[in-house]
Amino acid sequence: MKKIVLLFLILQLSAVVAQVPTFSASYLSTQTIDKALFVGVDSFDYLYKIKDNTLFKSDKNQTFTYKNIYLGKIATVDLINPLRIAVFYEGFNSVALIDNQLNETTVINFSEKSNAIMATAVGMASQNQLWVYNSLTQQIGLYNYLNNEYKNISIPLKSNFIYYQTDFNNFYWIDTDKNWYSCDPFGKIILLAKAPLFDRIQLLNDSQFIYMKDNLLFFTEIIDQKNSVKMPILLSEKTFENFYYKDQILSIFTSAEKTNYKLILP
Repeated sequence: MKKIVLLFLILQLSAVVAQVPTFSASYLSTQTIDKALFVGVDSFDYLYKIKDNTLFKSDKNQTFTYKNIYLGKIATVDLINPLRIAVFYEGFNSVALIDNQLNETTVINFSEKSNAIMATAVGMASQNQLWVYNSLTQQIGLYNYLNNEYKNISIPLKSNFIYYQTDFNNFYWIDTDKNWYSCDPFGKIILLAKAPLFDRIQLLNDSQFIYMKDNLLFFTEIIDQKNSVKMPILLSEKTFENFYYKDQILSIFTSAEKTNYKLILP
């Protein structure tokens, strides 16, 4: 009798494992690319990359470039508003704002401001503002680049972060303990969930993200702080270096190619 019960439990467990949902991405196209650091794709389907410390924006018909030799190495590029792109130079505590043809419109040097600001994270926010993490005070702040005004909005953070990402209304970060937080423009901080171990990650909103670990790609949806649903994304590539998801298009990058898939997420 015990053997029968054990067999029944094994069969039940096998059935559950077999029913783990997966996403099968539909192949669209493959494009040969040169070796560069991929940045992202904007809402107009322009691809951005960094090569030789120069930012490139290109599609099938044209290419724009931006380079500032006086500000050192590019740390991050924020594409949330393709008409006003923020290029962050952490080593020089500066950010350059450029237009949709990569013409420089403004350079902000935080070291020259009356407030003591040492920026280690910068992103576009709403209402002509930039998100800024000030490592001197360990606070998240907002900088109005039209009025040249800065204000800290959050309490000091208790630990450093290993990843950050912004949208117009939120500053997201994952700290060294893998806790995923958000901060709104009023300084309200919310613990969203525990993040998994990842090689790369892209936050889609405050409850969904895609991450890469050991050449495998996963979509995760947070149910609450302790529960989530993780689903593998099936791809033909066995190894790849990076990925990017926007408007139901999943781009997979190897050292020589960019492959686009159609991927509809819930």
